[in-house]
Amino acid sequence: MIQVQQITVGSMGVCCYIVSCPETKKAAVVDPGGDVRRILAAVEQSGLEVEYIIATHGHPDHVCGNRELQEATGAKIIMHQADADFFGRTEVAKYFSMLGLEASPPADIKVEDNDLIKIGNEELQVIHTPGHTPGGVCLLNGMHLITGDTLFAGGLGRTDFPGGSQKELIASIHNRLLVLPDDTVVWPGHGYGGNRSTIGEEKRTNPFL
Repeated sequence: MIQVQQITVGSMGVCCYIVSCPETKKAAVVDPGGDVRRILAAVEQSGLEVEYIIATHGHPDHVCGNRELQEATGAKIIMHQADADFFGRTEVAKYFSMLGLEASPPADIKVEDNDLIKIGNEELQVIHTPGHTPGGVCLLNGMHLITGDTLFAGGLGRTDFPGGSQKELIASIHNRLLVLPDDTVVWPGHGYGGNRSTIGEEKRTNPFL
């Protein structure tokens, strides 16, 4: 099973993940939202080789470290096709520039629902969960589910930014995530209600669901 290391980074407290294959030491970094030196130090300490930088979605707080991390590692940036297109639009980029955070360079690899991202001998399944953004995704390996800003511990992503839809988000969570086994570990994009949860816990206690 894939190994998951969580690091809280950046001015907005993004939960960044270093996911790696224990056999081959190949790795991907999910949502490097700042503090790239800390991320690189953790990678080096674990003896990992970063092949991919994966964006659960294109909001600047989650991708503002993409350029620096790519320059340091040569890793390829992966984003869902819909967010690669949406955040590449001039008017969208201009709107989100107000956050004062660097946008991601263009994606090297654009994925779709159910695509598999191979990391050494492990795989991450892409689950398209639109609603927070048009191309938001969650990433599944065994009992590990990285949810980005789709689902938090006790909460869910906001939908008032351009490209957001509460109806789509609720449908994504119910139809794509809550159907997973109850003991699936939820690794959220922010630790607002805690840095991890389970699908069963969210079914039972999340007031938004």
